[in-house]
Amino acid sequence: MTTLTVEKITPRNVAAACLLAVEPHQKVFVAPVAVSLAEAYTQPDVAWPRLILADGEPVAFVMGAFDPTAELDFFRCGIWRLNVAAGHQRRGYGRFAVETVLEEARRRGEKTATVLWIPAEGGPEEFYLKLGFRPTGQTYHGEVVGRIDL
Repeated sequence: MTTLTVEKITPRNVAAACLLAVEPHQKVFVAPVAVSLAEAYTQPDVAWPRLILADGEPVAFVMGAFDPTAELDFFRCGIWRLNVAAGHQRRGYGRFAVETVLEEARRRGEKTATVLWIPAEGGPEEFYLKLGFRPTGQTYHGEVVGRIDL
């Protein structure tokens, strides 16, 4: 049985996190981990970047965001990024990463969480719908806003 763990991004694991790359056809749907970490660096009180390990091997990156003062309600609590490494998909690592963010949201007392996705073939919409996210009817720069009750 595979043991999944989550780690805060540190000087010790940042290089491994930056080496994670999604399947080539998925690059249009999610920014590289290094871009996400640069964004996290500029918003350290909001961004919540984490590395997902399977038996100690980096397999995914997820970045949650928690900003109760955000002007747009869908940026107050949710998932900003999810990168599951090529060759490591369809093993439950993405689900584990999302659940990790949702657990942190519950710990902070949040009642809902959001995620945005590009509505296109090969995109992550089906994945998020299976996890329980539902479109809100809102879009942001062409991306669908999905919400889940916690």
